[in-house]
Amino acid sequence: MGSDSTARNIIGQGTIIKGDITSSGDFRVDGQLIGSISSDGKIVIGQSGVVEGEVRCKQADISGRIDAKIEVAELTVLKATANLRGQLITDKIAIEVGAQFTGECKMRSADIERTDGSEKKAKK
Repeated sequence: MGSDSTARNIIGQGTIIKGDITSSGDFRVDGQLIGSISSDGKIVIGQSGVVEGEVRCKQADISGRIDAKIEVAELTVLKATANLRGQLITDKIAIEVGAQFTGECKMRSADIERTDGSEKKAKK
């Protein structure tokens, strides 16, 4: 996955976790997470993965289903099998043909206030 961190974490297919997860490394969800997940690295939601809650990370690669508010510092990729319902806040987005996205998208590259209270100014 994409982070320089050595930590790799996986919720395997058939596993259901209820609660909040915080990780400094990359994280892959092939099972189901009901709660929030926050990572300093990349979060991958596999085709069988489901997340219901909040997601915060550096990068996101989504092939499964997310019913959540998702905040990504850099790049969000919605693969052809992705199904995202909710609010997306990201710096960059790539959407493959076939991906489903229902909700609101806010691009960080504009002059918007981040949820941590800081602001990022657009380059002129």
